[in-house]
Amino acid sequence: MTHAHQRLLIIDFGSQVTQLIARRLRELNVYCEIHPFNRVDEAFLQDFAPRAVIFSGGPASVYTEGAPMPPAGVFDLGVPILGICYGQQVMMHCLGGHVEGGHGTAEFGRAFVTPTTDRLPILDGWFDAGNEQVWMSHGDHVSKIAPGFQVYGTSPNAPFAVTADVSRNFYAVQF
Repeated sequence: MTHAHQRLLIIDFGSQVTQLIARRLRELNVYCEIHPFNRVDEAFLQDFAPRAVIFSGGPASVYTEGAPMPPAGVFDLGVPILGICYGQQVMMHCLGGHVEGGHGTAEFGRAFVTPTTDRLPILDGWFDAGNEQVWMSHGDHVSKIAPGFQVYGTSPNAPFAVTADVSRNFYAVQF
């Protein structure tokens, strides 16, 4: 596959900012396509052959019946995956972590993420000034990370605000 045909797939779970994510990527000259979760199946993944995948946020709860999910094969593609907000929750849920309802841990608005002592190379320069201001909008939260993941950033109501399984190139943020 030539560089001109390398594509990033954004699986849309209904986030209000999915288009903004794509726009920012395109401003960086990254070719990406947005496809709704219910149109992405195993055959689509094989045909599309993404070089990386982003799971968008969305309003659903992973533990409700019929919750939007990616095809299981997405985790076997051998490409980097980034889960954003609901996308993080989906990733943890599918890979053996646990997600719970808000119960006093919901965050809506400005929050500050504090780095852990472990450094994640893809975040170089991000935590240079200490805490990083982000925009949180979640009722549910990850209560247990999936096996293989490590925590790289926390917030007062999201102890797993930034997580990664570096060996598999899986990255996830709650914001």
